[in-house]
Amino acid sequence: MRPDRADPGRHARAAASCAQRCSRKLQCLVRAVRRGGRRRRTGRRNLAANGSTQVREGPRALTQEGLAAEDGRALKVHFIGIAGTGMGALAGLMREAGHDVRGSDAAIYPPMSTQLEEAGIDVFEGFDPANLAWGPDRVVVGNVCSADHPEVVAAKERGIALESFPSMLASALLEGRDPYVVVGTHGKTTTASALAWCLVVAGADPSYLIGGVPQNLGRGYHLGSGDTFVVEGDEYDTAFFDKRSKFLHYRPKRAILTSVEFDHADIFADLDEVRRTFRAFAALIPADGDLLVCGDDPEALGCAAACEGRIHTYGVVPDEASVGERDYAAVVRSRPGARRTVFDVYERGTPLGTFSTQLVGQHNVANLLAVIGLCRLHGCDPEVVARGIQTFRGVRRRQELLGVAQGVRVIDDFAHHPTAVAMTVSALRRRYPEHALHVCFEPRSASSRRRVFQQAYASAFDAASSVRIGPLYRPEKVPANERLDPVELARAIGARGVPARAFERTDVLLEDVISAVAPGDTVLVLSSGSFDDLGTRILQRLGDPVVFAQTRDRPQVDALLAGYGLPAVVWEPTVDTLVIRGGEDVVACVSLDVRGDAAFLFGLAVTPERRGEGLGWVLGDCIMRHARTQGVRRIYLVTATASNFFATKLGFTEVPREVVDPRVVGSPNFEATAALEGAVCMVFELPTEGAILPPRT
Repeated sequence: MRPDRADPGRHARAAASCAQRCSRKLQCLVRAVRRGGRRRRTGRRNLAANGSTQVREGPRALTQEGLAAEDGRALKVHFIGIAGTGMGALAGLMREAGHDVRGSDAAIYPPMSTQLEEAGIDVFEGFDPANLAWGPDRVVVGNVCSADHPEVVAAKERGIALESFPSMLASALLEGRDPYVVVGTHGKTTTASALAWCLVVAGADPSYLIGGVPQNLGRGYHLGSGDTFVVEGDEYDTAFFDKRSKFLHYRPKRAILTSVEFDHADIFADLDEVRRTFRAFAALIPADGDLLVCGDDPEALGCAAACEGRIHTYGVVPDEASVGERDYAAVVRSRPGARRTVFDVYERGTPLGTFSTQLVGQHNVANLLAVIGLCRLHGCDPEVVARGIQTFRGVRRRQELLGVAQGVRVIDDFAHHPTAVAMTVSALRRRYPEHALHVCFEPRSASSRRRVFQQAYASAFDAASSVRIGPLYRPEKVPANERLDPVELARAIGARGVPARAFERTDVLLEDVISAVAPGDTVLVLSSGSFDDLGTRILQRLGDPVVFAQTRDRPQVDALLAGYGLPAVVWEPTVDTLVIRGGEDVVACVSLDVRGDAAFLFGLAVTPERRGEGLGWVLGDCIMRHARTQGVRRIYLVTATASNFFATKLGFTEVPREVVDPRVVGSPNFEATAALEGAVCMVFELPTEGAILPPRT
């Protein structure tokens, strides 16, 4: 047993010691944040104080509905940089709350352009003082906006109050609700997304604002009818007139602290500054509030000591003998290579149940464990939480499967901090141990482009089969003596036994990957940005990639099905559709309607000119593999003409309709397909993976 595990009081003593070392600077910061008293459920007040005297606060009143203009009408709010993920989401929330919202940005593209259009929000392309001619009451500025921005200057000249992103969120939307805030160096987006989804499954109808797109929810924001508001709390600075971390505006009722490490080298001088801001956040939690903190992270525990509320620890432990070391503990049961992660959860030493997720990696088990703990504090039934965890499908750009081409899977991930890179690479190596794992890494974020992580990156790729490092993104933004050296990094990775190479051009890197991959391999693309759309280009270069259908594909899918006399897809949230495109056209498709551990396969079709190339089998195989990742045990289908294909190529057998799972029969897609003349029902039982480790005795 590790020494720290043999001494359960070690973390508590470390936390107390850190609390005693809280500096006078921290205390001043906390007093500044708390100025005006602690958040109350009654008695409204302005929460948007930004600590600056140079920005005028315009007149406003807080009504039962939230923030309003002085005359009681809805606010007119202009967002500078509205196409950003966070700004666009907040704009959408303000629109849902009934405010008149418009904004501007240098350029706007899908999916944000589509999202804003669907929300009925007008967008000015380009920045111009004339964009404020419509007379907004507030101008919301992001942290990338400087004091000399033309629209900022125009707002000041016209006497229009400036608001930061977090202060607008706090004053307009968080008042009167219970903020559940997720913070930490790593795992915020996944954890906040899973929390929002589990509360949705529990019927709580929470509001949420998340800096990513949860796959289950379709977008990262929603204004719900419930009391709870899930917020992903960012430690980055607020605005040019307020250099505090964004999350210091959010006044959490309950919170999750996943981890504390040095990051954001462009705004934090050292780890001590990072500690101070997380301690200040913990100090905001009221005495009747709750903080869940990762018990495996001493830095997080130290920061948590500043919390006046109840502190609950969580963490993944090796066996049942260790579950008492955490308030919420998990023991992983899955073997390497399993397509789902299975883990037992203990609540203060008592078994809570067995949970299953498609997410991979011990870090994601820890993230989900925090969600389980907070949901329990919220009052959710364990079985309901287990259903939420089972059906949670992750977040775009977090271990997201972009597609499969020629047997090669391409996965996209946002990881860029050395710790996040190491966790992601190791997790995917565990899930796909049989074949090569090729990692393509773009040093793009403010910290990853700097030498501060030069040594830490060397060991972050140890679990990879090969590593390709792309060119630094906009290197001129970092002083030459502070820049990461990709060539030096490649040598350091190679010295640890992993072949690595640095590339000056992405197109050369692309061709090198193509020449190296083989069927069964995985390509992992790591970047905090687009990486020149590398993942999609790899799939296209390999040819006939199988990808998840986008909204724009739906008319073509329905037209392809209609050509064979098949019913159109009923596009419910439970439906996943895979397509193969020939250029911009859909040439093959298949859909899966997941109903718990049963699913309905339907709509398999290939254009006449591409039949005979094996595309139908490829799609069938891919959708069945996808079903396994969703926890499906039985796949049903209905066919009037292709029973021989499904039997000989994919292993389905005919069954009477009476034995079809009632959940599948309840699908409108089943009902429409079963009405076809001569239709027969078939089923495929997915084999047990043998992937569960027995409890230790």
